Amino acid sequence: MEEAICAIATPYGVGAISIIRTSGFKSIENVNKIFKGKNLLKAESHTISYGHIVDDGNIIDEVMVSIFRAPKSFTTEESVEISCHGGIFSTNKVLEALLKNGFRLALPGEFTKRAFLNKRIDLTQAEAVMDIISSNNNIALKSANNSLRKSTTILIETLREKLLTLIASIEVNIDYPEYDDAITMTNEIVIPNLKQLIAEMNIILEHSQISKIAIHGIKTAIIGRPNVGKSSILNILLDEEKAIVSSIAGTTRDTIEAELSLGGVTLKLIDTAGIRETTDEVEQIGISRSKKAISEAELVLLVLDNSEELTLMDKELLEITKNKKRIIIVNKQDLNKKINLDMDYIKLSVKDKNGLHDLEKKLIEITKINEFNLDDQNYLSNTRHIAKMNEALNSLNIALKACKNNELIDMIEIDIKNAWQALGEIIGDTAPDLLINELFSKFCLGK
Repeated sequence: MEEAICAIATPYGVGAISIIRTSGFKSIENVNKIFKGKNLLKAESHTISYGHIVDDGNIIDEVMVSIFRAPKSFTTEESVEISCHGGIFSTNKVLEALLKNGFRLALPGEFTKRAFLNKRIDLTQAEAVMDIISSNNNIALKSANNSLRKSTTILIETLREKLLTLIASIEVNIDYPEYDDAITMTNEIVIPNLKQLIAEMNIILEHSQISKIAIHGIKTAIIGRPNVGKSSILNILLDEEKAIVSSIAGTTRDTIEAELSLGGVTLKLIDTAGIRETTDEVEQIGISRSKKAISEAELVLLVLDNSEELTLMDKELLEITKNKKRIIIVNKQDLNKKINLDMDYIKLSVKDKNGLHDLEKKLIEITKINEFNLDDQNYLSNTRHIAKMNEALNSLNIALKACKNNELIDMIEIDIKNAWQALGEIIGDTAPDLLINELFSKFCLGK
């Protein structure tokens, strides 16, 4: 990582200022070659110098240059930040001058990657940087800042320490059974430890699912057969005519996406084409997409018609969504009731705008959003972290089952080590290079 890198760190476009950042071997010396002003080689760390950037003797821009000497920088390397006027052309000319004088263009996320590789931050903190940038509500922003302050790291390290203690005890018993003071790691001793860890991780994952909804929202599909009022419900929730409403079956030919907040929950809504048997080729494509939306949805709003008896298609939709998180909505309460449904549902009348409050309460109940406490910090908010925690939990459940089947303790230890490793991948302690490269490739240039 001795190569000196540079990149524009501010959004591309015209603005008040643009910032170009550099990092790496001889960064200060290389910038000094094109800087007309104070000798930057003599400048103290964390100081700003006024001057001009020159190229082939020509002044390109009037700038302020900030110096960060190693290891007291974001990357822990020698770093320089150049504040230019915010013109696209002039900023690119400054960047070109740097590229001609010892720098190469940074890869996406390379500054943060260097901070991680130089142990300035761990992997969860690196991801928190991107989470801060992409946050779109106060909960998401606060959660990302918590991770940046190592709350996630502390949570994971605590679990890994408990696993490591268990692994170490097993190793002592396997390698040095002749020691009188070595703990005999029988299944009776391992099982309680595994049960405790599994219980802790289940609680974390339960909290994490709620936090994920609170921070990122929930992918929600509005489904039902044609003319039950799906598009009307979408429009009334959005308070705009997002979808075409018509009494003609099959009007909605494709999925329509929108986003709204209801009861403190962000719904990433997909209004799907009405599902029915049809010979219309275009409508068939829409129905196929609707079925895909159902499979991918985290929450299903299944809409039925109060003024009609349950059809075979209604019953089929009730069946295929029975294992999904769902809310059944019986629309058209302003019409005479003909439906016969012996399960919990929300009564709604789009025409009279009645029932929205009940829908909101049901949404809060089913997502448990009111149980979310951002200050608790006993949760994960990152999808990758949740997946790795599930992987670790699965390994511990396998180990627990093996214990109950009286399998060899050294075989059980393998699954416990797998859990320890999976948790390590969350913070980057055991993460493979391929994962590291993939994660940082999603960062923006200059970050």
